Amino acid sequence: MKKKSNWASYILPIAFGVLFVALWQLKVFHALLDLQTYQLPLPTDIVSALTHNVSKMLSDCAVTLSGALIGMALGSFLGFVVAVISVWFPKWGYGGIIVVSALNAVPVVALSPIMNLWFTSGMAQKIGVVTVVCMAAMAFNAYSGLRTLKPFSLDLMQTVAADKWTVFRKLRLPNSLPYVFTAFKINVAASIIAAIISEYFAASTAGLGFGIKDNLRKAEMAMGWSYIVVASIAGVVLYGIIILVERHAIKWHTSQR
Repeated sequence: MKKKSNWASYILPIAFGVLFVALWQLKVFHALLDLQTYQLPLPTDIVSALTHNVSKMLSDCAVTLSGALIGMALGSFLGFVVAVISVWFPKWGYGGIIVVSALNAVPVVALSPIMNLWFTSGMAQKIGVVTVVCMAAMAFNAYSGLRTLKPFSLDLMQTVAADKWTVFRKLRLPNSLPYVFTAFKINVAASIIAAIISEYFAASTAGLGFGIKDNLRKAEMAMGWSYIVVASIAGVVLYGIIILVERHAIKWHTSQR
């Protein structure tokens, strides 16, 4: 029964995806939404544009991902530090969570021009935007993981006179790992989106965001959509890598059984 359910979990999404693409290719969505092919290119046109420009798109993808990954690493690290400070010094450290919440409320489209004025290079601006965007998810999730403990576990540590550092290292930190990986999953998509949006405002001529903007501005819709497809594939691949790392890092957790 377990094998059948595993097969069904793969077959159903694939079948839905094939059906969706087939309806798209047969112009069913065009008829429903009253669109022309120059407004919504057919999948075959998108694939053709992708195959004829694959080297350029891979180069642009590398530019976007480099900024997204560096920004995600910095933002996740800073978010985790804020969570640790908030737990370690609960009387005043929680203010850091409030500050991160305030930063998270700033729209990316407003943050990008600000970072563009602060930094001279497009890469630095991109990393700054992604860093701010990724801080919140890590701070909130890590804070929950560090604080949400089973009462008997904390009582047991206290009965053996464990100090604050031992409780953090042996109990709070392992308990936060599932929450941290959840934050990483959120940040994978958020970092790519933030990097692409920041490239709209940066004075650069490379990156997925620039490719989307430039081609759509020139009404080369198939090329623009092919950049969107590349960005989606990159996001799926990075998400899959996070899941694989999670499975090996927290085998002991109930979510991995």
